[in-house]
Amino acid sequence: MMNFIFDNPTKLLFGTGKLSELHNEVMPGKKALLLTSAGSSHMTNGSFDKVTEELRLAGAEYVHLGNVVENPLKENCEEAGRFARENGCDFIVALGGGAVLDSSVPVSIMATNDGDLWDYVSGGTGKGLMAPNQPLPIITVATSSGTGSEMNEWGVICKEDTNEKIGMGDRRCKPVIAVVDPVYMTTVPAKYTAYQGFDALFHNTEVMMSTSLNVLSEAVALSAIGNIYKYLPRAVANGNDIEAREHVAYASTMAGITMQLTSTTAQHSMEHAMSAYHRNLQHGAGLIIISKEFAQFFIDRHACDERFIRMARVMGYPESNDPQDFVKALVKLQEDCGVADLKMSDYGFDKSECMTLAKAARALQGGLYAANPCETSDEDIAGIFERSYK
Repeated sequence: MMNFIFDNPTKLLFGTGKLSELHNEVMPGKKALLLTSAGSSHMTNGSFDKVTEELRLAGAEYVHLGNVVENPLKENCEEAGRFARENGCDFIVALGGGAVLDSSVPVSIMATNDGDLWDYVSGGTGKGLMAPNQPLPIITVATSSGTGSEMNEWGVICKEDTNEKIGMGDRRCKPVIAVVDPVYMTTVPAKYTAYQGFDALFHNTEVMMSTSLNVLSEAVALSAIGNIYKYLPRAVANGNDIEAREHVAYASTMAGITMQLTSTTAQHSMEHAMSAYHRNLQHGAGLIIISKEFAQFFIDRHACDERFIRMARVMGYPESNDPQDFVKALVKLQEDCGVADLKMSDYGFDKSECMTLAKAARALQGGLYAANPCETSDEDIAGIFERSYK
């Protein structure tokens, strides 16, 4: 608990109005690849115009590429890397939600390195090579609250032909600057606010369950969990509630820090397998679907009772001495946010897939299984999928 390494050089500009201060920072280059999603949210929320203004005030040029899709694709990251190289970009500004922030890592690698992106992916069919050339520096501007990727060097990328969805990272890809300004999060629809908020929640609850929990990651994670429990229902109910948006954004950004201190668990491996096989499944929605039974598995085995109790105490049960209170609080939060009735069948899953998903979860991101608070076999994981199935 008292041993940890914290290595994060990212300068964080956090809070209402902070995007207006970006031009005061020293840019890590002269010409940016401004990377956005293929959608229009960055136009709707005003962040695109604001970021381009800040780059102009900072004396930096930019070229724009909006090719990132939900559950980001390998081919799109490779395309963006080539685009950055062809246009002489020497840094990246990733503007958007989790998919864009995740994509900035492989894009920064492919902008300066040859070969196939999967050469630099560890796990699955990846070759696990270290990129020989220094990736481009990254500035992240988060416009949603979910992944915490604005603060770390990790991204999750999909390879459709092999049904792989794998986290990849390079410590050289830690962002130079991260901006989290809730002003640009108010247009996120209620459904996606809930999905993203629960993603942030589970980053922190998984850290609390993890075998590598330490004194710092526990303190940060509990703070984040308490903020999500109190403020996420408000943000879902009223997207313009800036106070609620700010507190949920804080919890998400803190997850980006806790995940550098402590690994998440196989809950994330499981969901990555789910959305690798069913790309229409939003990451947060998949996590919500399996979350109750995932926690219940470890509660039934008394694997980390005291940690579940500590989480329950910041989730509406301040006097709790029962780990089952965590599940009660989790279900209530899902009900309060209108996501308690999500069904795997609505996304095209069949119950016969449960063992396939279990094996894929271990094959794609088996490293996270070491963080589980007790041993879990493929049969155990398939059982969690089966009990989660509706």
